[in-house]
Amino acid sequence: MKPLAVNLSLSIGGTIVIAVLLFALFGTIVSGFEPDQMNMKNRFSLPTAEHWLGTDNFGRDLWTRMAVGARVSLTIALCSVAIAVVVGTTVGLVSGYIGGAFDLLVMRIVDIFLGFPPIVLALAIVAALGPGMLNLTLSLAAIFWTEYARVVRSVTLAQREADYVTAAAALGAGSARILFREILPNVIGPVIVLATLGIGTAIIAESGLSFLGFGVEPPTPTWGWTLSYGTRYLRAEPWLSTVAGLAIMITVLGFNLFGDGLRDHLDPRGVARRIKSAPRQ
Repeated sequence: MKPLAVNLSLSIGGTIVIAVLLFALFGTIVSGFEPDQMNMKNRFSLPTAEHWLGTDNFGRDLWTRMAVGARVSLTIALCSVAIAVVVGTTVGLVSGYIGGAFDLLVMRIVDIFLGFPPIVLALAIVAALGPGMLNLTLSLAAIFWTEYARVVRSVTLAQREADYVTAAAALGAGSARILFREILPNVIGPVIVLATLGIGTAIIAESGLSFLGFGVEPPTPTWGWTLSYGTRYLRAEPWLSTVAGLAIMITVLGFNLFGDGLRDHLDPRGVARRIKSAPRQ
């Protein structure tokens, strides 16, 4: 039954992720509206044939604004996770391979970052750098790189004594070649899974910062900002916040399902079970 569960998770999560990506890329094209096009006579409209997700408090098309918000959220999430992966993987590889006092120093720095609540650290960095997509991306990368550093370090500590590493060193391979040609391929699997799951976390963090007013500045529409000003009309017109909240929930769910399925698929024990359970020809 395990292969079925893995396939379902990958299929459902992958379908949601692809749908969100297509929505972000082409949602504004198919809507026929501009994100800032107002129509005060049609405020807070529910979904119609003209406005597929209704309109907001200024009569702007919600489908179009959600598509732009998806583009912003995904760009920030993907870029911040990419930076965190590069920095954290490099730090973890070097720290785990060198070991000793250097490893101890690096891990204490990691512990300092982990000692702050992530949202508080992100708020402090954004407050220092100022709002904007670039600063928000850097602030999220600064709170996520420690996860990759710890995971890669733990795998590197186990792999640096392996026979293939000893053989490469005996053949004259330098430290850089051993790290990036020998050890890195063996740690990339966990990093890919962690990055897939981290995208959902980054989307939540970006939406949370935007909700608190520390995200991308208006008039650029974001999911967190839409959710925030929608709360002003929550009792009378709850549809506005509902649309933004559902967009965040469905997207994060898709990335989490895809990451869970990918993790099980890349698990060597899961691979062995699938091979064992496969019908013999």
